[in-house]
Amino acid sequence: MNLAAKVLTVSDGVIHGTREDKSGQALVDRLAAAGWAVADRTAVADGVESVANAIRALADGFTGVIVTTGGTGFAPRDLTPEGTRAVLDRAAAGLAEAMRLANPDKGRLSRGTAGTVGRCIVLNTPGSTAGAIECLDAVLDVLPHALALLADEPTEH
Repeated sequence: MNLAAKVLTVSDGVIHGTREDKSGQALVDRLAAAGWAVADRTAVADGVESVANAIRALADGFTGVIVTTGGTGFAPRDLTPEGTRAVLDRAAAGLAEAMRLANPDKGRLSRGTAGTVGRCIVLNTPGSTAGAIECLDAVLDVLPHALALLADEPTEH
């Protein structure tokens, strides 16, 4: 199976040029190091509609993983989970829980979600570089199997 991924940074600061997209680049680097082909990397402003529209566009005709970074906390503009839930076909609570458990201290502050859109798995990770990588690493090993199941391919289980 070809392992394909896309990275979506959700940040008003990145969009307005006042913040460097360090977490998005870190996710691209980590995915590539793990053998994933990163097919796209983009950024959108915070907000339910901007996130929902971006995920829909990224998922259209794509099979793979879409990893978001940013907008999972408690700030008023942190609406990535709401935008993600608006487009999910099915939730994947176990993935979201595993990502939160990656950091027993700050993970409890993440509202990130996970689930499927078509043949994609969508993961919300925090905007901090360390948090994004911790969350991705918490589930990276099971993603190929999950994608095979989602594609209705034969698996060993």
